[in-house]
Amino acid sequence: MSLKVLAEGLRFPEGPVALPDGSVALVEIEKQVISRVAPDGSYSVIAKTGGGPNGLAAGPDNTLLLCNNGGFTWHEEPDLLRPSGQAEDYTHGRIEVIDIATGSVRTLYDRCGEVMLKGPNDLQLDGKGGFWFSDLGKVRARDRDHGGVYWAALDGSRIVEAAFPVFGGANGIGISPDGEKLYVAETETGRLWGFDIIGPGQLRKCPWPSTNGGELVCQFPGFRRLDSLAITDAGNIVVATLISGEITTVTPAGKIIDVVKMPERMPTNICFGGPDRRTAYITLSNTGKLVSMKWREAGLRLPHC
Repeated sequence: MSLKVLAEGLRFPEGPVALPDGSVALVEIEKQVISRVAPDGSYSVIAKTGGGPNGLAAGPDNTLLLCNNGGFTWHEEPDLLRPSGQAEDYTHGRIEVIDIATGSVRTLYDRCGEVMLKGPNDLQLDGKGGFWFSDLGKVRARDRDHGGVYWAALDGSRIVEAAFPVFGGANGIGISPDGEKLYVAETETGRLWGFDIIGPGQLRKCPWPSTNGGELVCQFPGFRRLDSLAITDAGNIVVATLISGEITTVTPAGKIIDVVKMPERMPTNICFGGPDRRTAYITLSNTGKLVSMKWREAGLRLPHC
């Protein structure tokens, strides 16, 4: 399967969302914007967010829902842009709502109770008036935050800390086709976790020695860090796999059934679009590209897509 380059020159792209008109919205974390790549390849900016725009999802009424991680410092070499730590002007993370037509940005949540959000990373709407999102935390020179998993109502009325801590950072997040299982990728350990969903903001917790209440679905082999994930119609979990530079498909039983090599070490995000949802859109973040390829199975249809 060959890759088609749809856009390049992007500044650490992530969070692709296949929009109904055939365009792809995505974030450029270093540039602090949400961008759009049209089917003809033309590029435009939807909104300027500041901070660190990260995970992105289609929302109701022509909006986008954004995980804003609060910002990074950056390291750059030829064909290699990567985050290197917490931004000097960082205050906290937040969940934001973007109006696609006007580019307006408003904060939906910046805390859970008295605890400020640290580095919201990825999210998926549950189709029931809420969404699940991960908080990776922030990394500093001598310490780092623990990650966590949250649920929140789309109307801004309620937010719940559902799983904490995720020691290696909670990153990719997705819901099974039947809506009964939540999958969470833990970045630094290369572990994929599963939680039974028992209600809005409620997860069935496994006892110790589970470190976060989740059930281990898959321990990735070797030195692999996990980023975003997507779910297929068949219920498989497709994980953007860092360092090894792969897109890895895992069954709900935890078996790795497919590994697709990418041309760089940091394929960070994947989503599905097209009429049959068999077109994969992938962000290659080090080199600043959005690419597409035909996929072996159809992606799950997400709310508002």
